[in-house]
Amino acid sequence: MEPPTLEAWHASGRRLRFRGHEIFYRVAGRGPVTLLLHGFPTSSWDWARVATPLAERCTVVTPDFLGFGYSAKPPRHEYRIAEQADLCLEVLASLGCREATVVAHDYGDTVAQELLARELDGRLPWRLRAMVLLNGGLFPETHRPRLVQRLLRTPLGPWIARGITQRRFDASLRAIFGPATPPSRAELDGFWALLRHGDGAGAMPRLIRYIDERRRWRERWVGALVRTTVPLSLVAGLDDPVSGRHMVERFRELVPAAAVTGLPGIGHYPQLEAPVPVLGRIMAALEP
Repeated sequence: MEPPTLEAWHASGRRLRFRGHEIFYRVAGRGPVTLLLHGFPTSSWDWARVATPLAERCTVVTPDFLGFGYSAKPPRHEYRIAEQADLCLEVLASLGCREATVVAHDYGDTVAQELLARELDGRLPWRLRAMVLLNGGLFPETHRPRLVQRLLRTPLGPWIARGITQRRFDASLRAIFGPATPPSRAELDGFWALLRHGDGAGAMPRLIRYIDERRRWRERWVGALVRTTVPLSLVAGLDDPVSGRHMVERFRELVPAAAVTGLPGIGHYPQLEAPVPVLGRIMAALEP
């Protein structure tokens, strides 16, 4: 089955007001809730190859975080991971959710870690059944940001963001995919359109501060992975230059009880590059 086009994804979405801002999210399927959290600098459409088959098994909820995709991108907003976690709670509350499995990638991994920390604090308003993590900066010490990410965090960030062209954007994304699993032309065009929607490029220098938050809150977020009793699993592309084999090795060291699936030849976006094993890992997490 072909994944939904960007146009179809948009047309099937819903809207929610969150602290005065419009949030885009999509709901498909029936049954237990699975919340899919996307990465930087893309959107919920990252999950297009996974969401449709997964919806045959459960209710799939895919929000665009504030500042991303079709959600609002307020100027001069100070984006925070805790706020994105609040957004997730708001979306699930609107659905009357009582329990959920969380699947996360990249930026979404950090939001998922905050949700996991709240579960440990006893502040999560629904039961967290399981969590599946994909490539991302789970550990600040293993994260290897790309040059453009480092530049966006400097005072030159706004200038760098304004100077990003589609050609440069495409090249930066291709560089973190596996050599044999590059993004399609349609995917690259869609990612670019979403970045341009509502001046998403202008939000990037403020959104990228999540890297600094990871360092500031390392004890809380890495500690949540280490201390949780929620079933955890990791499925990750090993050829990802940002958070690949080196991150997987650190994960095995600190979270030895978790199930780990390493994918040789796959880069930073396993849900797009290798959706079948990603689906398999999610399906395993959904088992009672």
